[in-house]
Amino acid sequence: MSNVTLTSCNSDEEAQCRNIELAFHLKLGAIVAILFAGAIGVALPLVGKKLSAFRTDGPYFAVAKAFAAGVILATGFVHMLPDAMEALTDGCLPDYPWKQFPFSGCSAMIAALGTLMIDAIGTEYYERKHAKETAAHETASHEWVDVPSLNEAHSDGHIDAEHIHVVGMRAHAVSHTHSHSNGGSCSSIETLHKHEAHTHVHSNPISDDTTAHIRHMVVSQVLELGVVTHSIIIGVSLGVSQSPCTIRPLSAALAFHQFFEGFALGGCNSQAGFKSFSTVAMTMCFTLTTPLGIGMGTGIASSYNSNSPGALIVEGIFDSISAGILIYMELVDLIAADFLSKRMCCNRVLQVLSYVSLFFGAAAMSALAVWA
Repeated sequence: MSNVTLTSCNSDEEAQCRNIELAFHLKLGAIVAILFAGAIGVALPLVGKKLSAFRTDGPYFAVAKAFAAGVILATGFVHMLPDAMEALTDGCLPDYPWKQFPFSGCSAMIAALGTLMIDAIGTEYYERKHAKETAAHETASHEWVDVPSLNEAHSDGHIDAEHIHVVGMRAHAVSHTHSHSNGGSCSSIETLHKHEAHTHVHSNPISDDTTAHIRHMVVSQVLELGVVTHSIIIGVSLGVSQSPCTIRPLSAALAFHQFFEGFALGGCNSQAGFKSFSTVAMTMCFTLTTPLGIGMGTGIASSYNSNSPGALIVEGIFDSISAGILIYMELVDLIAADFLSKRMCCNRVLQVLSYVSLFFGAAAMSALAVWA
């Protein structure tokens, strides 16, 4: 059994390719490349949403978003989760308890379930908030019943029904026919509802558009949480490395990943319709997190031992948590939500192109695991 007090292990691979000066210059280049890649990726859906190619409801965006989803999914499954497993089963860690229990998989599972809870609580919060705002708006805009004076009434004491008008979002005083669009099939099915000739009240459930808007708001914020969590870790991991052999491929992989991750996040923010300040804040947070992580790692590189038990445990746990969040978000809130949507199911060409794009994105990011 390894000594519990063991604080360092040496990496032969790091020692063979160690070049502090070259590594520093490569890290500066990585900061610039990753910063620009992330900024361009997240800005495309936001700035270019007025262009047909980047409209969030257009086919081009759907296909590009599917590719980005594949990239992020592969990041969780092929990069982060295996890295977490490797870190938490490293030979520098004591056999007990790290080799007696799969902490990486368990941490990822807990993170995924925790994300589910946050997802549900966030959705419920925004739905309640919307319901309260709607109720307040209806109360403020409600008009009283206009009852004519007695001298306008008939001599028999009855009031002419033509003079009574109840004005409101839910009230009707004349017989009429409503036509409601049924979204249950690809073709629009019109369902006619006959209403009686008396005042009545309709229920006011949350519309499909409002529900979709709420989901976009929650998804964008939870995705941002997962992205920021793992961006710090991967940034520090690159920053503390003194090996050009490690930094070169890792920088390319991170720039590629950052661009498409930014594209997916920018698309979610665009669909959520946040206010300008919130959008800018979330965009800046995403864009700067990884470069800041690299800077932090570079600052502590001289005294940091990435093979110490403490570093391995922290890196492994955070990688596991990030993997769980990303995998849940991609499969449930992005891939399933888009690929099981009515628009996708009713457009075979878009469906095929999106699936191809999804698999290509996952394959491209998976292939980078050979080098980084």
